[in-house]
Amino acid sequence: MNEDTPDATVHDVVIVGSGVAGLSAAVYAARADLEPIVLEGPEPGGQLTLTTEVENFLGFPEGIGGMELIQNGKEQAKRFGAEFVHGTVEDAALEERPFALELSNDETLRTQSLIVATGASARWVGAENEDELMGYGLSTCATCDGAFHRGDDVLVIGGGDSAMEEALFLAKFADTVTVVHRRDELRASDIMARRAREHDQIEFRWNTELLEIHGSQDDGVTGATLVSHPDGRPKEKLGSDEDVESEDVDVGGIFYGVGHVPNTTFLEETAVDLDEEGYLQTLEGMTTETAVEGVFGAGDVMDPDYRQAITAAGTGSMAALDAESWLEEQAVASQSETAVAVEADD
Repeated sequence: MNEDTPDATVHDVVIVGSGVAGLSAAVYAARADLEPIVLEGPEPGGQLTLTTEVENFLGFPEGIGGMELIQNGKEQAKRFGAEFVHGTVEDAALEERPFALELSNDETLRTQSLIVATGASARWVGAENEDELMGYGLSTCATCDGAFHRGDDVLVIGGGDSAMEEALFLAKFADTVTVVHRRDELRASDIMARRAREHDQIEFRWNTELLEIHGSQDDGVTGATLVSHPDGRPKEKLGSDEDVESEDVDVGGIFYGVGHVPNTTFLEETAVDLDEEGYLQTLEGMTTETAVEGVFGAGDVMDPDYRQAITAAGTGSMAALDAESWLEEQAVASQSETAVAVEADD
């Protein structure tokens, strides 16, 4: 850790992450006069900024843009005294307090408590135009965006449980759902695979991959180029002598269902418990506490199941309340120790 930073301030709470979970935590912590520092990483605002329209967040009957919702939350947190700092945590020393967070710019933040709200990044597949069309008919969340595709033909990319969940949910709205998988068998659990295979509206394209997405931000997704090969993984065979077939299809939406990666690399060498996929583990019961006292988790980084903006906001408020209570307990304990020491001196 860099111990030579000129800023030796010890903060009450640092919130790592500026998505909806981090912003909710910031609002609650700031209103409790904890003066939180909010670290905005390489993707300020998180996954919600990739969603053009959010229709299932309570209080917005006409819907709201994902970016607008995030900006509103940031302004709300700043109004109560939250401070936003650009930086990525490269290393975290959590063995003793105050905790020390080494940032990518070589600065070090010190804090009595830490709220981890770094989210989980959806895996992309590297198709041409995915950067341009993410949020414009290309999505990583069927629950968030499926209702926009009533009557459409849509593709789901992937072969695991995530893809099957996306396909089954989309079948409630779409005219047809085609699962595109690069192999000839699914990685999904037996029960999820069976449900998808037995559904009348779900079809499968085996040994096939998405190469290119057609459309524009004005028109949305209008189609896709698929490539296939009898032995699977056709994109690896492009440019070789092997016969890779290409086909253009008309679709109104594409959903990536290839999983998420929790952003917890900086916690791997700490005592914070992570599961085998890297998700932060909280203690049992209704709490955001972790195995390290003073460290709390919020949002998708500790939630591989729901992954909704509203649930992330809820756990963000919980983490701030838990941190506030914990800090109060530490203050009371410190006062008691001081009183005992004064008595001993007398």
